[in-house]
Amino acid sequence: MTNKSLDTLHESVPVQNKTGWRKLMAFIGPAYLVSVGYMDPGNWATDLQGGAAFGYQLIWVLLLSNFMAILLQSLSARLGIVRRLDLAQVNRETYPAFVNFCLYILAELAIAATDLAEVLGMAIGIKLLTGLPLMYGTVITVFDTFLFMLLQRYGIRKMEAFIFVLVATIGSSFLLQLIIAKPDLSEAVKGFIPTPLSPAALYIAVGIIGATVMPHNLYLHSALVQTRKIERSSKGIRKSIFYNFIDSAVALNAAFFVNAAILILAATAFFKTGHMGVAKIEEAHSMLAPLLGSKLAPILFAIALIAAGQSSTVTGTLAGQIVMEGYLNLRLNPWIRRLLTRLIAIIPAVLVIGIMGEDRVDELLIFSQVILSLQLGFAVIPLIHFVSDKNTMGEFAIGKWIKLLAWLVALILIYLNGHLVFDFAKSFFISDIHLFFKFLVSLGILFFLGLLIYIIIYPVLLIRGNQQRTDLHGLPIELDWTQDIPLKNIAIAVDFSSSDTKLIKTALTQAKSDSKLILIHVVESVTAIYLNEASDDEESRKDQERLDEYAKAIRLKGFEVSTMLGYKNRVKEIVRIVNDVDAQLLVMGAHKHQGWKDYIFGETIESVRHKVQIPVLIVNH
Repeated sequence: MTNKSLDTLHESVPVQNKTGWRKLMAFIGPAYLVSVGYMDPGNWATDLQGGAAFGYQLIWVLLLSNFMAILLQSLSARLGIVRRLDLAQVNRETYPAFVNFCLYILAELAIAATDLAEVLGMAIGIKLLTGLPLMYGTVITVFDTFLFMLLQRYGIRKMEAFIFVLVATIGSSFLLQLIIAKPDLSEAVKGFIPTPLSPAALYIAVGIIGATVMPHNLYLHSALVQTRKIERSSKGIRKSIFYNFIDSAVALNAAFFVNAAILILAATAFFKTGHMGVAKIEEAHSMLAPLLGSKLAPILFAIALIAAGQSSTVTGTLAGQIVMEGYLNLRLNPWIRRLLTRLIAIIPAVLVIGIMGEDRVDELLIFSQVILSLQLGFAVIPLIHFVSDKNTMGEFAIGKWIKLLAWLVALILIYLNGHLVFDFAKSFFISDIHLFFKFLVSLGILFFLGLLIYIIIYPVLLIRGNQQRTDLHGLPIELDWTQDIPLKNIAIAVDFSSSDTKLIKTALTQAKSDSKLILIHVVESVTAIYLNEASDDEESRKDQERLDEYAKAIRLKGFEVSTMLGYKNRVKEIVRIVNDVDAQLLVMGAHKHQGWKDYIFGETIESVRHKVQIPVLIVNH
């Protein structure tokens, strides 16, 4: 298993021998993939509400949100450039296993929630453009799985170009709509000046800021910057940080333009005409033509919505791949990963539309934003800890002023998103839901609050415990050669393939004259699954005969041998037998299979390796 983030794309774009504009263009790209998360269908609702209800007043809130996004995304890029690890990998390296598992589940929930918003956004866009019912549009979104497969086959630069075209389509669509709407630019400019907000305006502002940073974007950016093959010197790393900051600033300002355009369009078309109650995307679309006197405006609106949903689904899939590989050190084929993520998003959408009707789609969108809000702090806080750590970041650790600003932004975002979660929980508790479910929700809230406090405190305690470290690798360690532990018992996990010969020969090279070899095989027949060691089926008998043949051949070499059969669960049984026989070494084979076989065998080795307390010798077949 490789430790490279997005290993098929890792360092696939050379930038070392380029100068001037060519060098800058070589770095441009990762932030554009990230920027689509800031203009996805989930953000449209708050922009539409803000413009329709309060005119241009909240443009400064959008600008503030954009500054927050640029700061946090630049920190994510810095982490990936300096450490050559993504955020999920550094989390796995830092936090205990149980905490990492919780962070992984939260990250997956956030990606599924994001994808849910994209599914609904694309389905609405298809309905607005073609008239197809939402149910059909939702099902159609399954097929973009194949588009992602095609893009990944052609490399990261083609994928970036595709996303750039979609972003340009969104921007062009709203630019044309603004030309049609003819907004009062002198009034729009005044919206950049912060003004006091009424309680209702403050509520919308909270929604705008709270939906600013998508948690999956922080994972995504830290991995995408590693697609550039940079010079690993101090100067090369510093230049990479600089160029990626430019990339982030340009791309996220483009996202700001889109969000501002939606708000200004809503202010011009609805607020100025007295239609301040427009809140839903479909309502906005239906009213554009009569209010602006143009049939082109609603068509452009629908096209932009589809482009926003499609671009976000591509980046969501990449984020899912990064999270799974980073936290679990586990790879799935990209199309399987994409299909699973899309199905997780489509199933609740289809159920809500089918059972409760299309009118409840907006409630589902709000619920997806609540899930995102829960996850945000669990991505932002570790990121700030990691880029502040001088032991691992060295000279590239952020300074105290940037650190202070980052923590301030994190506190604002966590507070606002916590406020959203609190409002959701309050409405849940006053509803007619059964008391047992309210109790479960209470336990869940307390658990996540405790987990949040833990991830804040743990890195601080870890750094203090390592204050004696003088460099990245710690103090010099003097090797102790006096304790040579003899390999009395060597366990060998065989699978009766042609590769067993190489496996056993390798194990014999580690054995001494007084070593004992233990041959292990796990029976996975139906009878063995249910009866375990009591099973006496044909497969169990044949497997024991094979083990006895191996043992006989090894005894002829002068070694003591015993055999052990395990049953049902390969990982658990290998670990159990290794512990029972008090083995000092385990020898296993790594199969060079493709597809699902590679996944299965890889999972066995990784799982066993982490569960045993002895060295594991892996032999490639």
